[in-house]
Amino acid sequence: MIAIRLPKEIELRLNTLATSTGRTKSYYVREALLKHLTNIENIYMAEKHRQNTRAGSVRPATLKPVVKRRGTK
Repeated sequence: MIAIRLPKEIELRLNTLATSTGRTKSYYVREALLKHLTNIENIYMAEKHRQNTRAGSVRPATLKPVVKRRGTK
């Protein structure tokens, strides 16, 4: 269970969408999270890796191992 506070404008849009489609607001919030969560995770993990690289706690990644793993030239 999670509770969030939304700006009035978003709340109104969500209410309108839910009412006009017969689905719940929770359904659309869940759909939005599922759609964007991977992108958000990737952004934060990349930023964390960048910070660790700059701090010297990890070595920078090179393109060669990535290409090898992907099987592309």
